[in-house]
Amino acid sequence: MAEQIADRRDIDFVLFDQLNVDELCHVEKFRDFNKNTFTMLINETRKFAIKEILPTYQAGDREGVRLENGNVIIPECYRRPFNLLREAEFTSITEDPEYGGQGVPETIATAAAEYLVGTNFAFATYSFLGHGTGKMIELFGTARQKELYLKKLYTAQWGGTMLLTEPNAGSDVGSLETTAKPNKDGTFTLTGNKIFITSGDHDLTENIIHPVLARIEGAPKGTKGISLFLVPKYRVNDDGSLGEKNDIVCTGVEEKMGIHGSATCSMALGSKGKCRGVLLGEENKGMKVMFHMMNEARLGVGLQSFAHASNAYLYALNYARERIQGRALEDTLNHAAPPVAIINHPDVRRMLLEMKSHVEGMRSFTYYVANCFDKAKIADTQEERDKSKMMSELLTPVLKTYNSQRGFDMCVKAIQVYGGAGYTKDYPVEQLARDCKIASIYEGTDGIQAMDLLGRKLGMNNGQAFMDFINEVKGVIAKAKEDDGLKVLADRTETLINDLGHAAMHLGTTAMSDKFKVAFAHSVPFVEVMGDTVMAWMLLWRANIASEKLGNGAKKKEVPYLEGQIKSADFFINNITPMTLGKIASIQASGDAAVTISDASF
Repeated sequence: MAEQIADRRDIDFVLFDQLNVDELCHVEKFRDFNKNTFTMLINETRKFAIKEILPTYQAGDREGVRLENGNVIIPECYRRPFNLLREAEFTSITEDPEYGGQGVPETIATAAAEYLVGTNFAFATYSFLGHGTGKMIELFGTARQKELYLKKLYTAQWGGTMLLTEPNAGSDVGSLETTAKPNKDGTFTLTGNKIFITSGDHDLTENIIHPVLARIEGAPKGTKGISLFLVPKYRVNDDGSLGEKNDIVCTGVEEKMGIHGSATCSMALGSKGKCRGVLLGEENKGMKVMFHMMNEARLGVGLQSFAHASNAYLYALNYARERIQGRALEDTLNHAAPPVAIINHPDVRRMLLEMKSHVEGMRSFTYYVANCFDKAKIADTQEERDKSKMMSELLTPVLKTYNSQRGFDMCVKAIQVYGGAGYTKDYPVEQLARDCKIASIYEGTDGIQAMDLLGRKLGMNNGQAFMDFINEVKGVIAKAKEDDGLKVLADRTETLINDLGHAAMHLGTTAMSDKFKVAFAHSVPFVEVMGDTVMAWMLLWRANIASEKLGNGAKKKEVPYLEGQIKSADFFINNITPMTLGKIASIQASGDAAVTISDASF
């Protein structure tokens, strides 16, 4: 089971060969770390996740979550690993030790999280949501709020959530109806209902701190009038101890397609008129605060979805090597020939290589964005820090959307490799597909991410962020052109990045014209082609490194892995990107049927 979570060799390749993450140790912030400590942290996380969390994956799914007598009952098998996870200080390892963290770079924490999330994402939701709540308090809270909440959230003594969605508003946050009335003591009385709240209620932690979006009475309509409040499940006394239960209750838990062990709750605030909260940040600036948590959450969703794909690929690979069925193609007419493992069949090999190339590309993509988060904080110059920050902002909606889509696609492909067996609960791939699907829906659907990319990110800083992205890709292409074995792949990637640039300009121009609806009808396909371009970039980058290592006389045991990197790039660039070019042609054609068809004609 252990090797079916993440390819440990590939993790090291991305961290130390592709991103050179050990160079972070040269800066003051991370001077207490080195390559050995990074490796040890990931290894220990892997051991813990496989031993303690992985056994809960199918068990937690089958037990699920239920609401009894007003209490949310989570799978019993989650309790021991949750307590051990908290004791091992895994919940906020990037944060300052003063607040219970370990001060680890975001890139390394992402690699470690691949095991914590990959072994059971439903379980992980209870462990890590408090970190996002804590980060908002650290950035926008008062000194008193930090003193009362921060360490307990970062160490998972208290849990956290995110109360945005409402029954009548959905993704249109500006239409929320939850209200906040100021009290004489500086608190606010909140009234309203929220839905689809992950980890909205449970008893794994002694308290849960709910960040709640609400409108103060008399505030402007729309998002400009939204404020953010901290609403604890149990009120917090001035000395940090817990007081009486607050007037916020779970009214139901959703029966979902997947992540059955995660409590997705409907929450009622102020049904007795006694829900008290405190303002976080400034009045009417709640969305500004919440977006900090959302960006972190979207990186997490990108990680979640590709981790599911990684699992699915490794399970499918193992099954294909062990499942004996059918004769080799060259022996089709030889009825005396013995059956072979299905990995010998060309179509199975095609599916496996498609999965391999996507998983490896998504791993590099995810770690790269995390690395941008690190560099935005510690790069030598302000110019470099700004560039890394803009790159992370540009790529986050692409990462969230693309990994969510392709992560699910790769889980479905794993089922196909298994055949009928994959469609049963006897094997884990059907659960991986169910659990992965949510990634393209929550924390902003694909459509919302695409609108963000087209409406805000492409034009950010007068388009400089997008140009920086193109230049980064072209830098890898230029290096690949120096290698005769990679020149064809480099040329095809160059065609792709140039065509992407043309499509971006066309779509941006259309978005500013009277045909703006047509532009946004093509915004999700644009995210998809940008994601494919990122994959080609990441895989060609990997191939550059692998080819150089092979040319320098790599160790014999490393040769298959390194050759596999070149084959991944070869497959993706030669088999996937031609279809990407077709999508780009479709975007530039700008068909308007989706916006001109009448409602009745649907």
